Amino acid sequence: MSMILYHGEPNGASLAVLAALGESGAEADCKAIDLLAGERHTIPGLTQAVARDMGVEGEGPVLVIDGEAMTESVFIAQFLDEAGANTLQPKDAYAHWQMLMWCRRVTERCAPAAAFLGCRAHARPSLDAAALGRIASPDLRARWEAVQAGDYPQAQVDDSLSKVRDTVKMVDDQLADDRDWLMGPLTIADFETFGWLVGMVDVVPDAFAGKDRAAAWMDRVRARPSVQAALARATVSAPQNSWAPGPEINRWG
Repeated sequence: MSMILYHGEPNGASLAVLAALGESGAEADCKAIDLLAGERHTIPGLTQAVARDMGVEGEGPVLVIDGEAMTESVFIAQFLDEAGANTLQPKDAYAHWQMLMWCRRVTERCAPAAAFLGCRAHARPSLDAAALGRIASPDLRARWEAVQAGDYPQAQVDDSLSKVRDTVKMVDDQLADDRDWLMGPLTIADFETFGWLVGMVDVVPDAFAGKDRAAAWMDRVRARPSVQAALARATVSAPQNSWAPGPEINRWG
């Protein structure tokens, strides 16, 4: 089985998956791509491109296995974990459900908000018309067009700020019983949450004010050898500022 992991700078979904890969011990050929240049849409040699083209995560990593594309960072992390050390998912059925529900809240509420605010603060895309035309998903193409136009409605800014603040509080509250990791043991939830929040520290600083437990948790996640190895793959000095259009903002709150 041949595995190639195409990833952006170690931030957001790409950071989460690279960390999961490091924890798993699985073997994959890691190839960095420029998400802000639309390179995810020109990955060669795919026999099944539907997942890549219609992925709801936006400009996230793509794991290609024998020519078939797999997307969505939580699912990729689960696959890598199960293909390797199998240590990042609770074996108890209820605890496993809790982890997945946590991840879903992060990917549906925090991730769209973080990508929106991160692009607003840092993205300067130079995607040409031909590249834009290769984006199969109408929803994702619309988000690209908004970023290129600098279209950041204040109502979405306010909503996104609220969702980032809520996520940091959720983390801080979860750690109130002095646990080290979000689910007790280290799981995919830690890397998924960290990946989306680490780039928000400078963008939404008030979200982290007084959240000492969340800050200490972020330090613990950052210190993991898997995360350090992921960050070492950066090609820029501040990978936490590398953003591209992410998931569609939840229309239902």
